[in-house]
Amino acid sequence: MELPDRHVCYRALQSRDHRFDGFLFVAVTSTGIYCRPVCPARTPKFENCIFFPSAAAAQQAGFRPCLRCRPETAPDMASWRGTSNTVSRALALITDGALDGDGASVEKLAERLGLGERQMRRLFLQHLGASPIAVAQTRRVLFAKQLIHETQMPMTEIALAAGFGSVRRFNEIFRDLFHRPPSALRRKSRASVESAEAGVTLRLRYRPPYDWESMLAYLSARAIPGVEVVEKGIYLRTVELDGFTGSVEVTHLPQRQSLGVTIRFPNVASLPAIVARVKRVFDVGADIETIDAHLSHDPRLALLVARRPGLRAPGAWDGFELAVRAILGQQITVVAARRLAGQLVALHGKPVPPGQAGHPALSHVFPAAQCLALARQIGLGMPLARQASLQALAEAAVADPNLFRPFGTIEEAIVRLRSIRGVGEWTAQYIALRALREMDAFPASDIGLLRGAETIDGNRPSSAQLLSRAEAWRPWRAYAAQHLWAANATTKHNQGELHG
Repeated sequence: MELPDRHVCYRALQSRDHRFDGFLFVAVTSTGIYCRPVCPARTPKFENCIFFPSAAAAQQAGFRPCLRCRPETAPDMASWRGTSNTVSRALALITDGALDGDGASVEKLAERLGLGERQMRRLFLQHLGASPIAVAQTRRVLFAKQLIHETQMPMTEIALAAGFGSVRRFNEIFRDLFHRPPSALRRKSRASVESAEAGVTLRLRYRPPYDWESMLAYLSARAIPGVEVVEKGIYLRTVELDGFTGSVEVTHLPQRQSLGVTIRFPNVASLPAIVARVKRVFDVGADIETIDAHLSHDPRLALLVARRPGLRAPGAWDGFELAVRAILGQQITVVAARRLAGQLVALHGKPVPPGQAGHPALSHVFPAAQCLALARQIGLGMPLARQASLQALAEAAVADPNLFRPFGTIEEAIVRLRSIRGVGEWTAQYIALRALREMDAFPASDIGLLRGAETIDGNRPSSAQLLSRAEAWRPWRAYAAQHLWAANATTKHNQGELHG
């Protein structure tokens, strides 16, 4: 990625310009430290500054993270977003741990994305200024640093949670990087010890504006009984990962431009995966100003963007869960789809042990694909063809554990999803948008999108006409879709899971 001119970057640093936070990092040659552009420390001399497009690039060049501005708390902006879908998919996989563990490699990661290892390395250097391995290691270090600063977890648990192979390796890396042991970075003012029931609480920064009300309304309308609860401005849900169960709680901290996340989970090694899912659901990493500005080039769509600044495209907690929701919601209302999902959970979901849910209304985790694939019958009051689609979906998910993870191009992902019985173009595009996080996915045949387009044009377009018009909205058609769904939500025609 090409950064702005060095003088522009330096002016952003001088003015502590929040618009550049997460877009660039400044390394200071006289101190060996790299900072966010909003760092409160004294502004270094221009000739001592080197600007990088990512924390990984600065760290790979030999600089260590600043202890004052804490680069690990910068908005996860990823300046590559919208310029390289391949890098976007690769980073999503790295966040899921694709380069963690003994059997992981850049070659295997590249294969999953349908390209060669050399090409992947070239793309990472072009857009992030660092290699995939450097990005993965920086992610581990910065996540560990955040846990040190914001929690009272023991250092052994932090090492495990951040994905280090051993405590010894964890200590070595921190001593090399900060010239002190990890424990020396912890502030001594907070001596409270976090219990398993209290959970681990972290802050996830976003780039404002953030339309929290719309996000919460979307989640509330679709909250599955027993699995999700939205009350008093807080979202809670049950979690199952690697055989363990727990819960997560998310609230809005507008004064800090952050989300507050409390995780109650017995396996600390699952913390990065849970945090990644929260970021995905709440679309924390969206470059919302750039997206809104691009969509506003369409004068009529600009009216919707101005009405809802900071509108995000909600993601899926789990790809299989989202695909099931989409099939359940075909041809029925959101309320009816939610009721069916609740029945599915009651029939096939695993109960959450007492004390792990965090809320009395949370009782089950969503059924796993293997559970539904082995079920003799689904047992829901819906057409047999649709029940057969659920069974086929579960069998496909069991056969291919990476079915709902980024893989290849968006076109290849759509073809792969459509090969599942009962998954048509409409459903495949929606799964790509919510679960695969393909931000250019666009289910043009959705009746909610067509009605939303009618609110700004005065007449309802055909699917082909809407798809043609959406060409101007690339590469962020998913956000345009969100604005159209939001416009349609003001009408009384809320039929279908995909609307809103």
